[in-house]
Amino acid sequence: MRVKDMAAGDQPRERLLEKGGNALADRELLAILLGSGSRGMSAVELASRVISHCGDLGELARSEPHRLLSVPGVGPAKAARVAAAFHLVRRSQSGPGPLRITSSADLAALVAPLLREQTKERLVLVVCDAAGGVLRQLVLTEGGSDHTSLPVRDVITAVLTSGGAAFGVAHNHPSGSIEPSPDDVASTDHLRHASDIVGLTFLDHLVVTDTKWRRVS
Repeated sequence: MRVKDMAAGDQPRERLLEKGGNALADRELLAILLGSGSRGMSAVELASRVISHCGDLGELARSEPHRLLSVPGVGPAKAARVAAAFHLVRRSQSGPGPLRITSSADLAALVAPLLREQTKERLVLVVCDAAGGVLRQLVLTEGGSDHTSLPVRDVITAVLTSGGAAFGVAHNHPSGSIEPSPDDVASTDHLRHASDIVGLTFLDHLVVTDTKWRRVS
């Protein structure tokens, strides 16, 4: 059953337009994104199944499309719409980052939208000019759920080819642990040494989770 085939008073879309989003349950809002149900199941029932599969709304918001595809009745189009909607929400909430890096907190604020609510570890590089003005930021590597590499040569090369004079790096811990690993500490030492050799200013290396961050000393 599609949403539009439901009785007018039961259609989530019509109730949203008439009463606003606060009048709808989570499953009804999700049903609007799904657009239709599957064989023998309404869109609202399918939405309930999707939320139950993920565990809760928070986990659904962090789910990539391939996870949603494992729910019977959810195809590529439905999975893509749901994932895209939550990505738009995260982007709208992140706001613009600082245009100049003057502290570790500035670096953390800039990279957070690229690192929070990720299921895989990724390394973000921020390239700055001599005054700390941000020239470029990019995801340099992405690994598994508990590890990603910090390729010193690639970091230095990216900074130099971008015309940078200073840089900072940050990576996430999907597990939620804020503690740097021994590899994190060793890689930071190597990166600091390499930057000194080529005359670049190494600003910081941060570990970022969904709720906090800390420096890798």
